[in-house]
Amino acid sequence: MSSRRSTSVIAIGAVALLALAGCSGGNSANTSDGGSSSGSLVIDTAFSIETADPGHSYDPTGNMIAKALYETLVDFEGSDVSTPVPGLASWVQNDAATEFTFTLEGDRVFSDGSPIEAKDVVFSLQRIQGMEDAKPNFLLTGLTITEVDDKTISITSETPLLQLPAILANPALGILNSDVVIENGGATDGTDTAQKFLDGESAGSGPFVLDTLDLSSQVVLTKSDEYDGDEEAGYDRVVVRNVSESATQLANLKGGDSMVAMDLNGDQVAGLGDGLQVESVPSGQTIFLLLNQSSAVAGDLANVKIAEAIRYALDYDALLELAGAGAVQATGVIPPGFEGALDSGVEQDLEKSKAALAEAGYTGQTLKLQFPNDYPVGGVEFTPLAERVQAQLEDAGITVELAPAPFATELDAYVNGTEGFGLWFWGPDYADSANFLPFAPGLKVGLRAGWAAEANPEIAGIAAGAAAATDETQRSEAFTAFAEAMQAEGPFVPLIVPGRNIATADAVTGAVYNSVWEMDIAEIQPAG
Repeated sequence: MSSRRSTSVIAIGAVALLALAGCSGGNSANTSDGGSSSGSLVIDTAFSIETADPGHSYDPTGNMIAKALYETLVDFEGSDVSTPVPGLASWVQNDAATEFTFTLEGDRVFSDGSPIEAKDVVFSLQRIQGMEDAKPNFLLTGLTITEVDDKTISITSETPLLQLPAILANPALGILNSDVVIENGGATDGTDTAQKFLDGESAGSGPFVLDTLDLSSQVVLTKSDEYDGDEEAGYDRVVVRNVSESATQLANLKGGDSMVAMDLNGDQVAGLGDGLQVESVPSGQTIFLLLNQSSAVAGDLANVKIAEAIRYALDYDALLELAGAGAVQATGVIPPGFEGALDSGVEQDLEKSKAALAEAGYTGQTLKLQFPNDYPVGGVEFTPLAERVQAQLEDAGITVELAPAPFATELDAYVNGTEGFGLWFWGPDYADSANFLPFAPGLKVGLRAGWAAEANPEIAGIAAGAAAATDETQRSEAFTAFAEAMQAEGPFVPLIVPGRNIATADAVTGAVYNSVWEMDIAEIQPAG
């Protein structure tokens, strides 16, 4: 058995993220010391959380809370999600990447002081497998999880799965105290009823424990007295507040009512002023155009050459102006920094665009651009972006009609593949480039664009090879070949990787964006 670990290069900004949304929480800390006490930390964010039960959680805020309460077998260091490292366990794998053996390290304990054992790992993961309605359930599809001894767990996969360590770093797969959870309704056979218990009391080994949970206003955490890991909490108490308006977050931060604001846009962070600082980095999301290849949907516009013409007609620098701090051009369907991502994106070339239009037989037909008009992604509003795309394409001889609609309405058209020409976004579910293979013909996003596998068997084969690779070098080369082929012949036009801005008071350090869990609360420390 090989002792190597998966070392794929992953983007700092990767998570199947959706844009954050929530109810306005205002100044709802309900704490007399607010953000000024050295013993308390106040964080403002727009809530995207449904529960404190990691087995049911798969939302940005939920992941951040789960990271503070629970530990996973595998971890990442800081904001770097390029290489999985041991969390609760180290691991080895076979050369076929189908058999993984995890060994619990040290004598770690849960928040009640009881030891973490292999049975807890097996229960925690099998519990999610048994809950078919649980959002993280798909992460463990095709896996067999068994206990070898008190310290050892075996996980086998039906297919090669080099990305398994990266998957297991997701906070949704946090390890629970099985004895406590079973006593409170936990089960692995699909009859689990422990969510209510876990919404009132945590049962993990993280640096914090749950104090109170109010999904509409705030989550309060307190430092775990029994925590014996290497990530010492900097604050005795943490209040995470639901503040949906970025302007309110900014006012709270400037007024000293909070210490961290997670959802400021590019314009807001450009002039924070003295006493405040910001980290602006690319996220893992990609905003892109799709041109449907189904003639039943797009008629005579179902031609991949029109997508090529659009790709070369656009002025990407001008589009990027709308994105603000931290954003970069998308260099392909695999965002910059991920394994296999291209070094540079497409540059405007109107001659190539005209040649592709001529080859497609385009005669001035109107393309109706559909997009959600109430769902900004990473601070990027889709309406002004669509308007700029429309203007640039019309300058290149391509007629575009804008067709905005509410997110809930437009989502159905996108998912069901009935959009002829769409503006959408995609984010990874875990920190690995395998998340972008669904853009291939015959796979999830490809089919949403009406692109069947037989439409381009070569690219479909490249994607299949990347998914089945068992050698790191071959896998990386396959991802690069996939990205190159998609830019040359795909029906997608990647536009922007939005930025992510986390602003803080100078009194704190360590508030760093992470694409998997948003932000590691335990890493935030008092300055100095």
